[in-house]
Amino acid sequence: MDLRAIGMGLLFAFIWSSAFTSARIIVADAPPLAISSIRFAIAGLIGVAIARALGQTWHLTRAQWRATLIFGLCQNALYLGLNFTAMTTIEASLASIIASTMPLLVAFLGWVALGEKLSPMAAIGMVLGFGGAVLIMGARMEQGVDMFGVILCVIGALALAIATLTVRGASAGGNVMMIVGLQMFVGAIVLFAASLAFETWEFNWTPRMLTALTYTIFAPGLLATWIWFALVARIGAVKAATFHFLNPFFGVAIAAVILGETLGFFDIIGVAIIATGILAVQLSKQSHTPK
Repeated sequence: MDLRAIGMGLLFAFIWSSAFTSARIIVADAPPLAISSIRFAIAGLIGVAIARALGQTWHLTRAQWRATLIFGLCQNALYLGLNFTAMTTIEASLASIIASTMPLLVAFLGWVALGEKLSPMAAIGMVLGFGGAVLIMGARMEQGVDMFGVILCVIGALALAIATLTVRGASAGGNVMMIVGLQMFVGAIVLFAASLAFETWEFNWTPRMLTALTYTIFAPGLLATWIWFALVARIGAVKAATFHFLNPFFGVAIAAVILGETLGFFDIIGVAIIATGILAVQLSKQSHTPK
């Protein structure tokens, strides 16, 4: 792995983790489902425009349409929509910690549902990662954390893990930016309908909220996606996924600096354990990947 790939991986992990802090700022002044729908609609328009400028087409293969629909529903509508809703009652640091367990959930579901073999290192990593999450949850529950928000984050992480297992390799055949743009429209449509059913549209368009919304659209929404696919093309998906072990660190650090969220002793220990577990799982995949 060269220095450029390392830099890309660090930047991706940082931007991805920062999305929880910007989301926390946004939902303080806007209904979470409605603002998520608006965000995805804008990002979808930009993504499709970029794809067309690159010469990509919306005449996708059946596997690509399947990936577009599944990821649009699971990643945008469920994972991100539920996380935005959860952050009206829980802190961004906790939401980022729960979301960071997604690689562990992918490994666990692959083992349970698909019969994928786990190496001893991967098994130890899963136990460590989930143990760290339980440690943090126990400490937060004693502090009176809103369990409904926690449950929403867990459901969202499970939805993204299932989508990841379901559409593996579906981006083969090009038109990647087009898929990114179109899946955002899927999320926008689903969340718009949900917002009409469950929310009252009251927005407070402050400069702080608009800045956070603009950042979320362009940085985690589009730039991080582009960096991820470029990184995968450069070093492969297995090595690129190793950088996910940094997400719990970055997530809590950014929330602490920008939002002033406090971290307890068990939070710090739990984050370190989760990161170690994720790293072990991802390194075990590298050791079992054909050279």
